[in-house]
Amino acid sequence: MLNKIKIILEMIKFEHTIFALPFAFTGALLAANGLPLWRTIFWITVAMVGARSAAMGFNRWADRDVDAENPRTKVRALPRGLVTPVQVMLFTVISSLALVLAAYMLNPLSFYLSPVALAVVFFYSYTKRFTFLSHAFLGLAICLAPIGAWIAVTGRLEAPALVLGAAVLFWLLGFDVLYALQDMDFDRGAGLHSIPQRFGIGRSLWISRVSHAVTMLALIWLSFLLPLGWLYLAGVVAAAFLIVYEHTLVKENDLSKLNIAFFNMNGYISVTIFLFTLLEVLL
Repeated sequence: MLNKIKIILEMIKFEHTIFALPFAFTGALLAANGLPLWRTIFWITVAMVGARSAAMGFNRWADRDVDAENPRTKVRALPRGLVTPVQVMLFTVISSLALVLAAYMLNPLSFYLSPVALAVVFFYSYTKRFTFLSHAFLGLAICLAPIGAWIAVTGRLEAPALVLGAAVLFWLLGFDVLYALQDMDFDRGAGLHSIPQRFGIGRSLWISRVSHAVTMLALIWLSFLLPLGWLYLAGVVAAAFLIVYEHTLVKENDLSKLNIAFFNMNGYISVTIFLFTLLEVLL
């Protein structure tokens, strides 16, 4: 059983929880205007890990037939038969229950909205079958991290949480478009939809750039809604430089550094925003 769990955690790229977790903590810091209670931080972490694990497990289950046909993904655990669909679905159910339990331990609004969060993250897995805006649906799923953390701390949904959520939505949309470039030809042949499949490499790169520009504007807007000073803004500037560097790695005629742009830079960006926000609220 432990071996199967290890395979599933590798399959869902458990370590990539770092992409969204710092933004959840950022939302919690801003909502509390300081450090939240340790109990709250613990249950936010449980909720985040549960939500992402459930989302990725369901995605791998829903895409198992597509993954078996794609040269890039046919080496995943499900297509290779290292785990069964039933085992992956059981993992997804347990992860979902972890989210619901954590939400219950936080406050009533978090608990009532937890099924909505699960519905959004599960629905994303089917969007590429009918719309090229599937990247936006993934952004919507991930932007629930800071919004949910805000609700976890305050018990309310407020404007700053929505602005931070918008920043995360367009950040995710921008880098998921880059990631989808490597599947562009397969998507066309398989009848799947994506921005690269619809618009080609050149226009997709511009869509990604504009999306990330919107992210920066939303993060700056946040500083007008909350008492945030120069340390927070320094973090936004540092993140902007990282995003610019990320885009220099991916060129229309050279996608060889795509994985570096996706896996490394986006982790750095979310952690940078969190660390500078932490310094802001502490100092």
